Amino acid sequence: MKQSFMKICGMLALLAMTAIPLNAEVKTGDRAPDFALAGSDGKVHKLSDYQGKVVIVAWFPKAFTGGWTAQCDSLRVSGVKKGFDLKLLGDRTFSIAAREKGSGLDKFDVAFFTASCDTAETNKRYAESLQLDYPILSDPQKKTARTYGVVNDERPVPFRWTYIISAEGKILHVDKQVNAKTHGADLVKKLKELGVQQK
Repeated sequence: MKQSFMKICGMLALLAMTAIPLNAEVKTGDRAPDFALAGSDGKVHKLSDYQGKVVIVAWFPKAFTGGWTAQCDSLRVSGVKKGFDLKLLGDRTFSIAAREKGSGLDKFDVAFFTASCDTAETNKRYAESLQLDYPILSDPQKKTARTYGVVNDERPVPFRWTYIISAEGKILHVDKQVNAKTHGADLVKKLKELGVQQK
């Protein structure tokens, strides 16, 4: 009995040493932790399903806020035929301007997502109201957000950090200085610098 108890304690200690800490921060060169998150498009997106393709995940603090709305708008790949207004939290309004071209992210062989800890229902409404052409991922339990380090005990909502993950599943780049208004163009520039294949 005592021997079995010691074996179990030893196994638990080994698991604790090899597991990713909940408040860990994933860095360039690390293996990207897998995830399975509900998208605003009604699908569940698993990182492992995109093996062989570069994946971008742009985390944001909260849906229906000004900074994130500007960032989401900068990432869209299609143009906007007619400008429109969007109601934000705090009874504020955000204007989406008409434009002929999108960000240019669609010229690269990548899968890209935005992500938050809002519910899937909230992000579905948000994506629809923004008329987005890419999915927003939802992590209301904050498990993936904690694994990536964008949420921790002191920070209940995600940092505005973007991860570029290689086709082999390793972190190529982490952007912690995101400019919300120019993020789409900044990502295009970074993909070119990293030599990511274009279509």
